Amino acid sequence: MPYDNRAINVEEVLHLQREKFSSRLGFLLISAGCAIGLGNVWRFPYITGQYGGAAFVLIYLFFLVVLGLPIMVMEFSVGRASQKSAALSFHVLEPKGTKWHWYSYGAMAGNYLLMMFYTTVCGWMIIYFFKMAAGEFSGKNPEEVGAVFNAMLAQPILMTICMITVVLIGFGVCSMGLKNGVERITKVMMSCLLVVILCLVVRSVTLPGASEGLRFYLMPDFSKISEQGAGTVIYAAMGQAFFTLSLGIGAMAIFGSYIGRDRSLTGESINITLLDTFVALMSGLVIFPACSAFQVDPGQGPGLVFITLPNIFNAMPGGRLWGSLFFMFLTFSAFSTIIAVFENIVSFAMDLWHWPRKKAVLFNIAAIILLSMPCVLGFNLWSDFAPFGAGSTIQDLEDFIISNNLLPIGSLIYLLFCTSRYGWGWKNFLAEADQGDGIKFPAWTRCYVSYILPLIVLVIFLQGYNEKFQLLNKLSALFH
Repeated sequence: MPYDNRAINVEEVLHLQREKFSSRLGFLLISAGCAIGLGNVWRFPYITGQYGGAAFVLIYLFFLVVLGLPIMVMEFSVGRASQKSAALSFHVLEPKGTKWHWYSYGAMAGNYLLMMFYTTVCGWMIIYFFKMAAGEFSGKNPEEVGAVFNAMLAQPILMTICMITVVLIGFGVCSMGLKNGVERITKVMMSCLLVVILCLVVRSVTLPGASEGLRFYLMPDFSKISEQGAGTVIYAAMGQAFFTLSLGIGAMAIFGSYIGRDRSLTGESINITLLDTFVALMSGLVIFPACSAFQVDPGQGPGLVFITLPNIFNAMPGGRLWGSLFFMFLTFSAFSTIIAVFENIVSFAMDLWHWPRKKAVLFNIAAIILLSMPCVLGFNLWSDFAPFGAGSTIQDLEDFIISNNLLPIGSLIYLLFCTSRYGWGWKNFLAEADQGDGIKFPAWTRCYVSYILPLIVLVIFLQGYNEKFQLLNKLSALFH
């Protein structure tokens, strides 16, 4: 039965019993775990290598603060004020007669779409962990290491088994509840993730020849920006800062609904952003010194993790151990996002249909496995389907729908909903964000977040289409 917005009594909703985190640390680690994912430890290092190293990092950090942070505060505020997931949060807070709740379908679709390929990629990390631990890469030349990755993609049964394993583990954690499952397991996993990455950093920066990589990564050389083109680098930094936090699909809003009002949401968002950024920066400290030590180009694109780095570990003393730890770290980072998003997906069914947690988990296990199969098969049995031309896959289509469409559109909707008098409104947002101890949301930014930031998000959205389809070049050719 569809949800009946007219049946909502806001006061009743806000006082319904809802699970809560047992500690502030749990909230911070789980929210950071949702943000910390493959965008931090896979995409960030290779895009930094492509766009100039330390100079790019500085621009990225600037945009992380001015773009990502305000939207994160807004997502948390909507979640905490509504005490609901994205499936119902707009229903609860929107002015009577408005249609903001229509986006709830987009937010729910975004969470499912993200998991439709994230589960498969996490499966790759597990496969590579076992391959590295078993010594399968030892003695192989670069071409043979690349062949291992291609051979893995050609095995739909292996990838399906690993994808199902990821789904079962993720939902298994969610089935144990918020405190006993999601919070408890994520705390342990995030602690292990941080320990492993610090060990990897120490090993990498002490390699002979690592100094050049450290200089590239830590000492800004703005001449490298001019080599790439300032506009290109700035857009890349904006895009990475915007997408790394997975904002716009309510993935963060759910955790706002699980916390009390004793802490201000701006302060908590800053802490989460710092932890997310710490992991991204530490990933760079693992990869750039190692690439320098073994004279490898760090800007080689997505193949950096699965093809380039195994070759580096091959040449490194104790590389089998360090390689295994690295892919364990990648697996933890992927699982931190998967468990957080699975919790959001489970909450959709619990909020919409009042299902018990176990029923919501069982339904979504079947749904996610089924929905993940196109990505798995897109690399082998369905590889003839190339949505963006030769070499593209179903995964590319799924990633485009969420990264280039739902994330920016959703972020724009959260911005407008929290600042417009036709939505929840600036006063309501500010009152919710500022409740509790801690840093308050700067009220003087109202003009910026109401008018300028939405325009920036719109530019990111349009530029994403331009990069994908070269629209400006086609329009220029049409008028000439």
